[in-house]
Amino acid sequence: MASVSQSQRANLGQPPWPPTLPLAAWQDTKDTLHMWTQIVGKTRLALAPMVNHWWQVALYTTPRGFTTSAMPYGDRIFAVDFDFIDHHLYVRTSDGAGRAVPLVAQTVADFYAAYVEALHSLGLEVRIWPVPVEVETAIPFADDRTHASYDADAANHWWRIVMKADRVMQQFRGSFLGKASPVHFFWGSFDLAATRFSGRRAPPHKGGAPNCPTYVMVEAYSHECSSCGLWPGGGAITEPVFYSYAYPAPAGYSDHLVRPEGVRYDSDLGEFVLPYEVVRGAAAPETALLEFLQSTYEVAADLGGWDRAALERGRPWDRASPAAPPARGWRA
Repeated sequence: MASVSQSQRANLGQPPWPPTLPLAAWQDTKDTLHMWTQIVGKTRLALAPMVNHWWQVALYTTPRGFTTSAMPYGDRIFAVDFDFIDHHLYVRTSDGAGRAVPLVAQTVADFYAAYVEALHSLGLEVRIWPVPVEVETAIPFADDRTHASYDADAANHWWRIVMKADRVMQQFRGSFLGKASPVHFFWGSFDLAATRFSGRRAPPHKGGAPNCPTYVMVEAYSHECSSCGLWPGGGAITEPVFYSYAYPAPAGYSDHLVRPEGVRYDSDLGEFVLPYEVVRGAAAPETALLEFLQSTYEVAADLGGWDRAALERGRPWDRASPAAPPARGWRA
């Protein structure tokens, strides 16, 4: 019998990573779901206390979909949950009340109306800015009858991919002592993200995201950072990819070799990208993804002169982790 490497043994028994999801296979559903998550996410923006870099607006992965987590409303709290198993949106309050909105093929305008009515029926009068952000064409939600697709299988498929990425990114986050974001899903850019910070201020960001005020980007990038995540694709990127970038990018950043094989630097995005399919097809997918996250961070931190001795505490995957990358070439 052929020998099994340490990294392969670490991944034995893990559920397989879902097949890749080409953007063309679910573009219409992705675009519609993007708008639905923006509607729900703007509820969080309206109610949750401000946190640096807009962390309070993001959604979080759950065993069934995405959640706003708890939001304050007077003496009550409530949460809104996308459920991609039974395909409903649930609004639940701390006094035991709740409403459900079916996730079916419907226009953004119809979903928006149903969602607002569900909130109203629970006594939740929330005023949101009813126009999407970070998209080239920003149709007000109440007028959007262009986006009207929902393939339940595709939505479930994307969420299962996000779950696998979230698990590994949580592990990666645990090795950093410095300021770090949660692993969270940003509905503006429709991606799963996690960010580490050097502790130093950054030059003011010049903005440029479509239909997004510059002050939003200035707050998001107020401090030096190394950010990574998972994106379903868009434009010239026709498949889901893992990405990593630094702001500001230090001199020589784009020229460095990073791991694993299959990574490239996309000059249009200003990011290292690694196709999801490369990770999925690796002998040890969790190991391959951790290699990407760690090696791209190291380039940003080393070239940027971060105080790594003060910011890092070693890798939690070295301690009985289900995915332990090989030690050679890695810093503790």
